[in-house]
Amino acid sequence: MADQATQSIPERPKDTPAGEAGAVAPAEGEKGPSKSALKKAAKEKEKAEKAAKRKAAEEAQKKEQDANDVSSEDYGELPMIGSQEYKPTGVKRVTLAQIADKYSETTPIDEAGGVEVCFRAVVENARNQSAKLSFLVFRETLNTIQAVVAASDSLSRQMVKFAGSVPSESIVLVHGLVKKTPEPVKSATISHLEIHVKKLYVVAKADSQLPMQVSDAERPLPLEGEEAKEDESGRPIVTLNTRLNNRVIDLRGKHNRAIFAIKDGVTALFQEFLRGQGFIGIQTPKLLGAPTEGGANVFSVDYFATKAFLAQSPQLYKQMMIAARFERVMEVGPVFRAENSNTARHLTEFTGLDLEMAFEENYHEVVEVLENLMLYIFNGLRTKYKKETDLVRSIYHVEEFKLPEAGKVPRIPFSEGIQMLRDDGLEIGDYDDLSTPDEKRLGALVLKKYGSDFYVLDQFPLNIRPFYTMPSHTAPAHQKDSTDPNAGYSNSYDFFMRGQEILSGAQRIHDADFLCKRMKEHVSPVDPNSDGLKDYVNAFRYGCPPHAGGGIGLERIVMLWLGLPNVRLASLFPRDPNRVAP
Repeated sequence: MADQATQSIPERPKDTPAGEAGAVAPAEGEKGPSKSALKKAAKEKEKAEKAAKRKAAEEAQKKEQDANDVSSEDYGELPMIGSQEYKPTGVKRVTLAQIADKYSETTPIDEAGGVEVCFRAVVENARNQSAKLSFLVFRETLNTIQAVVAASDSLSRQMVKFAGSVPSESIVLVHGLVKKTPEPVKSATISHLEIHVKKLYVVAKADSQLPMQVSDAERPLPLEGEEAKEDESGRPIVTLNTRLNNRVIDLRGKHNRAIFAIKDGVTALFQEFLRGQGFIGIQTPKLLGAPTEGGANVFSVDYFATKAFLAQSPQLYKQMMIAARFERVMEVGPVFRAENSNTARHLTEFTGLDLEMAFEENYHEVVEVLENLMLYIFNGLRTKYKKETDLVRSIYHVEEFKLPEAGKVPRIPFSEGIQMLRDDGLEIGDYDDLSTPDEKRLGALVLKKYGSDFYVLDQFPLNIRPFYTMPSHTAPAHQKDSTDPNAGYSNSYDFFMRGQEILSGAQRIHDADFLCKRMKEHVSPVDPNSDGLKDYVNAFRYGCPPHAGGGIGLERIVMLWLGLPNVRLASLFPRDPNRVAP
């Protein structure tokens, strides 16, 4: 049997090496490769040989070119900073802003044909005009400048090609000459100068394919309620959701940098004014052992073996600081609201600008301080942040914010505001709360009547304000046997910009017994002896001056000042009911 099995295996021809392709002869009855298959295989082999020779020739040519590259040391990708021993270069670096400022007049650079500079910047775009010429645009903060890379006896074509192929958003180190442009460069903010590049090194290379372009972030989003799939040039609009999902790239837009410079400016102006009025900055807790202001709009978090809650505002602690004899306090800090509001003006986490102060005779002393504070902020934005404001408004075309003179801020009683709406055809009750459309409608009426985008609505109905709000002296709450202790008005107020609320405030109850009474009879009763409130109530048993204050939404100020269509654009990494990342 073994002999028969052995004899059944065809013998290999003696002149065919073992393992060679096609070496095994076809078995009896089987056909070998066809002539066309053999011919195709030969062609493939010839093609592969030619490709290998061509590649070898190109590599040899490149090697020869590299050997003759006069700019070989003047361009390329630098080693990652920190990966090698640090050796200082001693080369002084400048910024694009310094270049623009120093050479605002180009006469000083005409004589020598250019001034050598070294700076680091971002490549906004790069393109090869030809084998001998590339153009780039460098960006640094809000400044951009055009650069030229031109082949010469001292600058190789290889460097030109490299420069034109640097991916957008890469960070580069540039050595070059500042020169006057033949004509203004309209695509750059520094239009009268350009950089003639002599050395170009990539410090941090960006991916060639980004999830979105920075230019997408610099186009306007549609207003709330509007639909837009393409812009005026026919390019598709990148949605707000896509932009927020790629927020790091989105924030690189020049107008976004301007937005957050303005936001920082509002905070600085807020603190600057109040410090001048004798206020001291405080930092109140954001983790609470129990909800403090009632309602269900509070976030709970695990806190060791128990539960804690994120603060809805610093309200109660501000008042306790007044009782602690600080008398004028302010705070800038996060505020958390578990409201399932998916609108263009609501966030679940925002920045609150809060203040509280003792007054002498009437809560309008505090209202006046708040009015002057807001005017100080608005005028500061007009003067100190005009460039940033104009940049953003060039994208979101909004009319100039109309301001009243100091001391002439429209301060309208709530009842008068209701009457203005009725005269305009709206059916609304005396003590009804205002909806967002109602607020906007009233804002338009106030603008028409008073010529101001900024106004105060005073003496709100008591039944729509928190338990710690002081009832107006005419309110039944001050009577012993009132049938409706929540009727009437209160010493409370809201501030508005372009018909939308930015500040809510009031005189607070500073008497412990009256506070307990109001907590129990409020439309949403709370227990003054509960864990979250008893320390607050007791603070007023030790003697507390009359006081009032307010809380301002920072993002709303920025949104309404600039005319942004959505408050999320005024938050670095916004949080809403559907977003907790990035």
